[in-house]
Amino acid sequence: MVGGIGVTTTTMMYNIAKTAFRKNNSTVLYSHQPRSISRLSKLLIPERMVEKEDMKNVTRVLFCGPYFLDSYNFTREYLQPYPFIQADVAHLRDVPEVVENYDICVALSMKMDSYVISRATNMKLLMQYGVGLDGFDIDAATKHGIKVARIPSVGSGNAASCSEMAIYLMLGLLRKQNEMQMSVRSGLLGQPTGGTLLGKTVFILGYGNIGIEVSKRLKPFGTRVIATKRSWPVDSDCSLVDEKGSHEDIYTFASKADIVVICLRLSKETAEIVDNKFISSMKKGALLINIARGGLINYESVYQSLESGYLGGLRTDVAWSEPFDPNDPILKFKNVIMTPHVGGVTDYSYRSMAKVVGDVALQLHEGLPFTGIELVN
Repeated sequence: MVGGIGVTTTTMMYNIAKTAFRKNNSTVLYSHQPRSISRLSKLLIPERMVEKEDMKNVTRVLFCGPYFLDSYNFTREYLQPYPFIQADVAHLRDVPEVVENYDICVALSMKMDSYVISRATNMKLLMQYGVGLDGFDIDAATKHGIKVARIPSVGSGNAASCSEMAIYLMLGLLRKQNEMQMSVRSGLLGQPTGGTLLGKTVFILGYGNIGIEVSKRLKPFGTRVIATKRSWPVDSDCSLVDEKGSHEDIYTFASKADIVVICLRLSKETAEIVDNKFISSMKKGALLINIARGGLINYESVYQSLESGYLGGLRTDVAWSEPFDPNDPILKFKNVIMTPHVGGVTDYSYRSMAKVVGDVALQLHEGLPFTGIELVN
């Protein structure tokens, strides 16, 4: 069970919901509508109703939109039996104006700085729909008595989804996806000549949960997997890794790899870790894959190495600034492939994480301890 809330508690809450709807003489109000939504995404408008006299007992959850909207849609769907939990979505620009009305905030791509947090006067929990907390001012949240949490990637389907995306990105570069599409449009057959994962050495930069899942999926392709991690547990299972190293070994490992897969978390220590020094240590013609955060790569260094032909290709699911600029000059290179930050966006992972968010809201409403999330403060 992804949220960890017990069957007895869930049944009790469902009975409360049914009782609320059975009151004959009560006035009902529709749940607060989202203030702003993306024109490019379909938003499911809340169909649940909240009893007017019970409004003070409603636990409110705010999703920061307009991106990654199925996080909201799936959570709202999960919470439909519970009218005392209200889930809304507000545009990023509107969040500071409305955040004071909510008990839980799911940040998504919103930068949760000290200003926004200072306005969240009723907030109990600030969380991410996934693992990345690089846009959170955790110190400010702690100062204001707000808990900060991520959803662990293991068990939620996030690590599995991102690792599958990594394989897709690797294969897309190796098989020259952009050039294949050009051949199709030109009516050409038998070109381009692509590469294989078979026989390649893949360097996983940051061997955390996602890195482990990537290595699991690489082995059947006949690859040699090498990985670095700041600290390897004494009892860690290294059967999936042919060679392991520490953070100090990243340049040596980069020189051995045909493909580098970035799986690090973004922090002050890791920001722009893939810079000119790192790329220069890679083999000429090696490929670079990023499924973590755009800020881990120095843009100018990557651009220059692509322009010179030293870097064999870049495929990234994340950008230096998001949403990505479709006119960015880096897209002129035929060996660059961008995807719109969808590594963890699968039906399996999003429904699993929706259950976690929903269960946490139910736990907060009932005064129960949080389960299914990782608190960081």
